[in-house]
Amino acid sequence: MAGMYPAGVICEVMAEDGSMQRLPQLEDFAEEHGLKILSIAQIIAHRRRTERLIERVAEARLPTRYGKFTAFAYKSHVDADEHIALTIGEWSADEPVLVRIHSECLTGDVFGSMRCDCGAQVDLALKQISEEGNGIFLYMRQEGRGIGLHNKIKAYSLQDQGLDTIEANETLGFEPDLRHYGVGAQILLDLGARKLNLLTNNPKKVVGLSGFDLEIVDRIPVEAEVTDENRTYLNTKKARMGHILGNC
Repeated sequence: MAGMYPAGVICEVMAEDGSMQRLPQLEDFAEEHGLKILSIAQIIAHRRRTERLIERVAEARLPTRYGKFTAFAYKSHVDADEHIALTIGEWSADEPVLVRIHSECLTGDVFGSMRCDCGAQVDLALKQISEEGNGIFLYMRQEGRGIGLHNKIKAYSLQDQGLDTIEANETLGFEPDLRHYGVGAQILLDLGARKLNLLTNNPKKVVGLSGFDLEIVDRIPVEAEVTDENRTYLNTKKARMGHILGNC
């Protein structure tokens, strides 16, 4: 239309009955009109092959109360955030490795906040990975599901006034969950992981990682104790965010 070539277009193509055309129909349409066609998954795969989003900047031994880990420090070229992966043991690309991807929660992970289950999940995951003898604990700097520490404290204040965690985020002008998985996926790939036994209660995390050449072989729950302080938070994650929780 603009006389510019080459050009790419993303759009919905309707069938004659008014429904949206699916991939087989779109492939026929493209062949009929001499058009090239590619999927979002192909674009992701291309960018994964040609663009490196992370840089490994340091590596060191890290003995912990859970076991003797190796710490790998990474820097993201997307936003300059710093992430860390703790690994134990060895694995090959053709065998599943136990993995926990944990988003930063200063209040829970460091200060032991009872408002959430984050600190308990760190404890449970590191213990399980250590007992397994090999695995990866990936700590992503995505505080407060991506809204940052200051905004998370503001969200806590709104929750004290009766809002749930989703309503509080939305009142502050944020989506319920701003986390992304591309950087984390590249870190896992850099560490040689291809097949994952993923420690998570969040099915969206499974979907989010599956688009990055990572195969989720199994989803393993990591459920913390339900308390009076975190019950509402956990119920919201289960009822409104689709988390698979059997203990609340």
